[in-house]
Amino acid sequence: MQEVGEALHRARSGRLIVRLLKRVEPGTTLLDSKARNAAKIVELIGPVSRPYATAVPASSKVGKAGQKLYT
Repeated sequence: MQEVGEALHRARSGRLIVRLLKRVEPGTTLLDSKARNAAKIVELIGPVSRPYATAVPASSKVGKAGQKLYT
């Protein structure tokens, strides 16, 4: 597994806001530290040098601030 970012918070829409360490394509499935399905990236936002993404969480347990996410 390769770390791709960390969860910042949930938006009002229910989507997870993720600070990315590297560019990841929309549609990519993100995993938690135990290799369980955590979220799926919907869109990339923010500056190219410091990208962010919105992701649809797989469950209500996903999305604690600071949670590391992997591919």
